Amino acid sequence: MTTRDASPRQQLNEWRRLRAWALSQAGWSGRAIAQALGVTPGAVSQWLKRAREGGAQALVHRMPPGRVSRLSAEQKTALVRLLEQGAEAHGFLGDVWTTKRVASLIQQAFGVRYHPAHMSRLLREIGWSVQKPIRRATQRNDTAITQWWTERWPALLAKPKASGVRLSG
Repeated sequence: MTTRDASPRQQLNEWRRLRAWALSQAGWSGRAIAQALGVTPGAVSQWLKRAREGGAQALVHRMPPGRVSRLSAEQKTALVRLLEQGAEAHGFLGDVWTTKRVASLIQQAFGVRYHPAHMSRLLREIGWSVQKPIRRATQRNDTAITQWWTERWPALLAKPKASGVRLSG
């Protein structure tokens, strides 16, 4: 993640750290820098220590380390091509890519196992989104459902007419 990929908050914090270093180089005191930037003197002290030890580059935003992807850049490109062929082309019923299906495809194509719960991050990384199939009964009758909602449901919502008979005790 580069500086331009950082969130606005991360960019602001990076700017503050770099500005604190520049002000320090101009002869400002730690307290004056803290007051000017709206931060605590302790924060300024930590930033300046880091800059003295590692230079201004030590103040630049960096992503926390994480696990290296198990798929290479070439494999990710090949995965996009496989996904573009559609799920049915790979033996799945229905042309919808789910996380389980993508994990299965990756294992078959590249011999790399991913848990389906981690597929959404990988899919976003390659510019795809997660799709969830709609589960409906095969006997579903959309016409009957629409009719029930337009005719029967309003009748059920209508208040009963007062007949003078007490229904509960």
